[in-house]
Amino acid sequence: MAYCILIRHGRSTANSQGILAGWTPGVALDETGRGQASGLVDRLGETPFVHLATSPLQRCCETAGPLLEAHGLEAQVHDGLGECRYGAWTGRSLKELADEPLWRVVQDTPSRATFPSGEEFPGESMQAMSDRAVAAVREIDAAVTEEHGAHAVWAAVSHGDVIKAVLADAVGTPLDDFQRLHVDPASISVVHYTSTRPMVLRTNDTGSAVLRPPKPTQDTPATGDAAVGGGAGLGSTP
Repeated sequence: MAYCILIRHGRSTANSQGILAGWTPGVALDETGRGQASGLVDRLGETPFVHLATSPLQRCCETAGPLLEAHGLEAQVHDGLGECRYGAWTGRSLKELADEPLWRVVQDTPSRATFPSGEEFPGESMQAMSDRAVAAVREIDAAVTEEHGAHAVWAAVSHGDVIKAVLADAVGTPLDDFQRLHVDPASISVVHYTSTRPMVLRTNDTGSAVLRPPKPTQDTPATGDAAVGGGAGLGSTP
């Protein structure tokens, strides 16, 4: 089977503000995120991409742009790679959401978490998000393998929680443990779906060995809790 490079979108304006963007339209990359997107071209060097799929959301499409141009590809926009539908949580601050009773479910037993629908945005369970994301990646991977061969390389540009769910499935860990994974903006993870099992070859590669934990602020969720949606990354301060 082909090699799938999972790319989280670059830092967005919502990430830098500590806001859960979800499916809010018009959420773009911030200045740091645009630099991260451009930097992916050099970071991935001579990687022979034959296909690139992306979430339909703007921040992912903007992240995919430089790679598409560099490799002469057109994006396959796939709803299955889209962000979790956070419903009534959409557009709210992570600090505020950390006080919601549902926050602990999302942190401790996410397979049981369902986001309530709001007036503007429908909700979705984290299990449903995981199921459709894993199905989308496996579907695209099979199609790329059939067209380009078993050693073809393709990319999927998506979101933090979505990529964490795909990685959890690939290593065979329950969704309830997926908050143990971390996926920074513009990070690269690699999964190879073989005939017997998925193999995780790389996770959360940001192209730097420097670790700069964000400074604690009033908008930072409790220590040990994962930022829903993926957060702004370890090298950033909201």
